[in-house]
Amino acid sequence: MAERENRRDRRERDETPEFADRLVAINRVSKTVKGGKRFGFAALVVVGDQRGRVGFGKGKAKEVPEAIRKATEQAKRQMIRVPLRDGRTLHHDIEGRHGAGKVIMRTAVPGTGIIAGGPMRAVFEMLGLQDVVAKSQGSQNPYNMVRATFDALRNSASPRQVAQRRGKKVADILRKPEAETVDA
Repeated sequence: MAERENRRDRRERDETPEFADRLVAINRVSKTVKGGKRFGFAALVVVGDQRGRVGFGKGKAKEVPEAIRKATEQAKRQMIRVPLRDGRTLHHDIEGRHGAGKVIMRTAVPGTGIIAGGPMRAVFEMLGLQDVVAKSQGSQNPYNMVRATFDALRNSASPRQVAQRRGKKVADILRKPEAETVDA
């Protein structure tokens, strides 16, 4: 009996890798009713495995812990995989938009660190990025900033993915155009 429970615990652990989560924003909202005001809470949470998978979720409830739990569950269901170069930075510069929010993300050399503000920093830390330079323009709303960041991350591609899509070799994709003209 105990052996069966141990196997089940081990299987559940293997299926759900350890995720780290970060509370990005919490908002208290109120509804005015006949007897006074009813308060509720909305939470924005970013979840990631710090090895290239990240997701975000929103949760609303009467209590803060319940809102955070709901947001975390939603974030785990909506995770995306992002290709990382050397496990520390992006493969190329990317831009993302959502509503009035626009974000610009650039690759960085080792030792740069995460140069980004608030909600974007939380996404990068949960993703496992170590070197990135990012700028948010337009909206300062954390929800829109996170959505714009995810829009950009969805559009990022590794050289392997680009080569596969074009039917070429990775070396052809990474070759510099100046090198081809010098050889000819």
